[in-house]
Amino acid sequence: MACVLEAPLRMSVLSEVTASSRHYVDRLFDLDPQKVLQGVIDMKNAVIGNNKQKANLIVLGAVPRLLYLLQQETSSTELRTECAVVLGSLAMGTENNVKSLLDCHIIPALLQGLLSPDLKFIEACLRCLRTIFISPVTPEDLLYTDATVISHLMALLSRSRYTQEYICQIFSHCCKGPDHQTILFNHGAVQNIAHLLVSTSYKVRMQALKCFSVLAFENPQVSMTLVNVSVDGELLPQIFVKMLQRDKPIEMQLTSAKCLTSMCRAGAIRTDDPCIVLKTLPCLVRMCSKDRLLEERVEGAETLAYLIETDVELQRMASITDHLIVMLADYFKYPSSVSAITDIKRLDHDLKHAHELRQAAFKLYASLGANDEDIRKKIIETENMMDRIVNGLSESSIKVRLAAVRCLHSLSRSVQQLRTSFQDHAVWKPLMKVLQNAPNEILVVASSTLCNLLLEFSPSKEPILESGAIELLCSLTQSENLALRVNGIWALMNMAFQAEQKIKSDILRGLSTEQLFQLLSDSDVNVLMKTLGLLRNLLSTRPHIDHIMSTHGKQIMQAVTLILEGEHNIEVKEQTLCILANIADGTTAKELIMTNDDILQKIKYYMSHSNAKLQLAAMFCISNLIWNEEEGSQERQDKLRDMGVVDILHKLSQSSDPNLCDK
Repeated sequence: MACVLEAPLRMSVLSEVTASSRHYVDRLFDLDPQKVLQGVIDMKNAVIGNNKQKANLIVLGAVPRLLYLLQQETSSTELRTECAVVLGSLAMGTENNVKSLLDCHIIPALLQGLLSPDLKFIEACLRCLRTIFISPVTPEDLLYTDATVISHLMALLSRSRYTQEYICQIFSHCCKGPDHQTILFNHGAVQNIAHLLVSTSYKVRMQALKCFSVLAFENPQVSMTLVNVSVDGELLPQIFVKMLQRDKPIEMQLTSAKCLTSMCRAGAIRTDDPCIVLKTLPCLVRMCSKDRLLEERVEGAETLAYLIETDVELQRMASITDHLIVMLADYFKYPSSVSAITDIKRLDHDLKHAHELRQAAFKLYASLGANDEDIRKKIIETENMMDRIVNGLSESSIKVRLAAVRCLHSLSRSVQQLRTSFQDHAVWKPLMKVLQNAPNEILVVASSTLCNLLLEFSPSKEPILESGAIELLCSLTQSENLALRVNGIWALMNMAFQAEQKIKSDILRGLSTEQLFQLLSDSDVNVLMKTLGLLRNLLSTRPHIDHIMSTHGKQIMQAVTLILEGEHNIEVKEQTLCILANIADGTTAKELIMTNDDILQKIKYYMSHSNAKLQLAAMFCISNLIWNEEEGSQERQDKLRDMGVVDILHKLSQSSDPNLCDK
């Protein structure tokens, strides 16, 4: 019986809850406009800070009626304004509330409201729009569907400090990526917002600053423009530097540091400019300290990682500022059971977001160690660093995994560390695990790291081979993703360097002739060069050359012909001629060249080429073919003499290039 009763029971609870809210909605339909207005005002007071009441009113259908009243020409301005305020309050509830509002097409109704002459109503509409657009469930593109909206918002910037604050906030939340940046830039965002940086209102200054930080991010056009804009006789970079000072609120310091970072990365400000070296960098290091809030430490570290990512001098400077390398180690210990957080809500929040700290620390370590061997050593010597990276590779958060792989990749550029720390911690094991089934963005960095672990001096090379790496790498060469194809073939090239014959045969078997041809006709020159590098490494040492050419000779000669006849750059042709020179060094393999008149003519042609590199490579082929000590050398010499090779050599011995002359 209990089962039968359960549904009606639930219904009666729901109807009780909604019944207490129903009279609010009923009053919206009263024929007396004064009573309707009073009903909306009472509703406004009832929903403030009451999420349950907000949800009830939405279920009862308050939203369509409020939107109807808001859009009615016959409604008084006061009523329309109060409707916008209530809708804004409903939007401040849960994400589901915002979804319900969006389903009722609230955005077009509010945008229409902005055409009203009444400032109070405009401000209420903007406040509501702001609340809706900052919700993660609202698609940013809704702001850009009508081209006239942006220009109208730009025009409203001059109306009041509230319009300035809300519009800047809408822009900074809805500017995601280059397309949005371009639209806002073309509508005069820089000129219209710049003067707001000196507004008397802190909120306006802050929202304007946030706007510039998203407009300039990875955008050279905006960054180059910002450098030359001045407000009240002061250039924007100088204004940003003033906002970096320690006496300013942290939020302001961080955001202006982001603006200057974006301008520096775009090349608008030099990396050795005092505003970067003496102001921006130290400010961002300060943000990483223990006494900052979690989100400030995350943003500080991520922005600093971006600032120094490609500049070795900034990396060195950051590494010796305020013991940064040691300070970052605290990111992995937070929040601990003894954290000095008395606020329970704060502790709960930080426990949920602690993975963001780990991600930020890995990112910054990756940037710090990108170039300098001493810095890498310091990072690896930081307590439990390698264990932390290994743990990071198997974290549930994809962002932490990616950052940990990036950090590992940065440190794997060190010959010293590959031989020591990487071996001690068997880093290759978790790395191979990551490569089994990861999204492409992780695969790209992980496979790059694997390339380094497969260099000939790396002790990890053997165990990686034994764990089935060849099959994995061969599958990467078939990827649609260009970076993965490059890394797959690059790793195989490193693997084949000075390898034993069995490994070389396994690689050729794993790749298949068909796939090899596919790679040699790849439209990307990087893939082509790495494939040629692989072939060159496979065809080294005589017994290996003879063995491989006895099984794959026909196909390899075909591939060589294909490239020498194709439209390729000098480097590609040079690498191909070097492969021929290696084949010519084989004992039996050289016959594949001597019996192929087409290839011999090509070698002869490149001996007389206008490019000295190609001439040298072609002469290496000849030199290996005519070596006196080898069987059949006389016949080979006679054949080449008949082809006119000696005459070309006479000519080259008169060359002004000393290398050619000697050869």
